[in-house]
Amino acid sequence: MSAARGDWVRLRTLVTLRWLAAWGQAITVLVADNVLKLDLPTGLCFGAIATSVCVNIVAHAVHPENKRLSENDTMLTLLFDLAQLGVLLFLTGGLTNPFAVLALAPVIISATALTMRSTLLLGLFAIAEFTLLARFYVPLTFADGNVVAPPPLIVMGTWAALLIGIVFLAGYARRVTAEIFSMSQALSATQEALSREQRLTAIGGLAAAAAHELGTPLATIKLVSKELLRELADRPDLLEDVALIASQSERCGAILRELAQGGKDDSHVKTAPISALIEEAAEPHMDRGKVIIMRISGRPAAAAGDDQPVVERKPEVIHGLRNMVQNAVDFAATTVWIDVSWTDAVLRIAVGDDGPGYRSDILGRLGDPYVRKRVGKAPRPDPTKMPEAETGDPRQGYQGMGLGLFIAKTLLERTGAKVSFANGSDTSDAMRDTREYARPTGAVVEAIWPRDALDPPQDLKRGSLRQNARFSLGNI
Repeated sequence: MSAARGDWVRLRTLVTLRWLAAWGQAITVLVADNVLKLDLPTGLCFGAIATSVCVNIVAHAVHPENKRLSENDTMLTLLFDLAQLGVLLFLTGGLTNPFAVLALAPVIISATALTMRSTLLLGLFAIAEFTLLARFYVPLTFADGNVVAPPPLIVMGTWAALLIGIVFLAGYARRVTAEIFSMSQALSATQEALSREQRLTAIGGLAAAAAHELGTPLATIKLVSKELLRELADRPDLLEDVALIASQSERCGAILRELAQGGKDDSHVKTAPISALIEEAAEPHMDRGKVIIMRISGRPAAAAGDDQPVVERKPEVIHGLRNMVQNAVDFAATTVWIDVSWTDAVLRIAVGDDGPGYRSDILGRLGDPYVRKRVGKAPRPDPTKMPEAETGDPRQGYQGMGLGLFIAKTLLERTGAKVSFANGSDTSDAMRDTREYARPTGAVVEAIWPRDALDPPQDLKRGSLRQNARFSLGNI
């Protein structure tokens, strides 16, 4: 868990909690003294409470309300609160006081907000404090002289319960907080990746729109220019062609001005055959030394032709599939297979490799951030073949078995997919000779969508023409 989280705690939060604690302590002492008729050292008790109040007043006067404490400042603040409460417990019966359980609060706060070092220091201090309070304290005495003296077994049981509470509650709180923090970081990375993919898709749409709009006039200019070069020298009557060139050039200028002012988003680039979508996702990893085979309904993609679904080009699907392919390429021995199949009800895409596969004991946790291990000793990726961001330590800056799969799973599930992880089946050596039809022997990631989840909207389906939408450069 990042140490940076120690700087998240505001001084105002701890000051507010200390005010509430001081009020609660004062009311409890007054009730015990006046209602329960306990003979307490009231002056000393209010002295300890006044110390806490003075610290609050000084903190409020010296520091601004929005000050955030450093790791050490937060730890020292919690140590003071723990010590102040220990003094009060010493004056009011030690561990025979049922309010001794409140001493767990600073340790639990540390477990949720500070590093392991700070939490261990606070935990050890609390354990030492409880141990001393089990032996040394001012007994609770009623006004008539009767002493509250529970059997030693009860006191030792309270001591043991508090120690177990420190370990269990602090450990439990830290584990949950660590998972929430990791998930928060992973979701932030997912959102950043999706935003980047959306920007790239928008830029691609703008480029396609420009090519689409400029294609016809530029072809006309090229054709007429050739005619002029060949014939204008001895054919002064080709003024009509010159006028045509001028009109077409003017049209090109108008289109460019329109693109500069806002552009157009060509509706045709929003849909694609499923093979084109997968090729776009896999393209960054085509030249990384592994063979990537795409099959549609069990046949090589090249033989599929138009017999395949046309889907909406969603950035979430492209980036999710890209992360799946990246992970497969990183751990494959030689080959990665991408299989596409469908029925009237579902569309299935599976990415498999011939690498070592997943360990059986972590299959249930795949898709959570920072789960990294694979079966056996997978060959480490060659740094000379890795993208720039992955040089150096092959695992530095790359979470192929953790953050990468989490991002892929999150993005694909956002589009309606059900994502599952498994290991492939054994394949005979004979099957190795026909890799195009072999089955993955390593890790397999499968995404299954309902057919209507990726179907393009009615106005984007092939053959449905509509006016191009306005496209703003400000959206990129």
